[in-house]
Amino acid sequence: MAHLGTNQAHEASRRVQEGDKQAELVIHAMAYQVAKAIGGCVSVLQGQVDAVLITGGMAQNDIVVGFIRKYIDWIGNVKIYPGEDEMSALAMNALEVLRGEREAKIY
Repeated sequence: MAHLGTNQAHEASRRVQEGDKQAELVIHAMAYQVAKAIGGCVSVLQGQVDAVLITGGMAQNDIVVGFIRKYIDWIGNVKIYPGEDEMSALAMNALEVLRGEREAKIY
């Protein structure tokens, strides 16, 4: 928002497609930070990663996902689940663990 005047990834991506170099730089910087966070997780998991899941509203954005994938595809299985229902999915899985219907993974 501070750099582009919008918090909408689709708006920023539209501007990138129209040649806006500032928008491209901002999206790339954001993707770089996301990739660094994912890399940090891979490190503390000692490389024992089944998959990297990218979800949420920005996962619908090919430009954002493309920039992130440039940095993390080497990790292995990268899955994209666009949408904005990750919180309900997390809650549902936690409830299944609490009910004994699913086994929790210990990392």
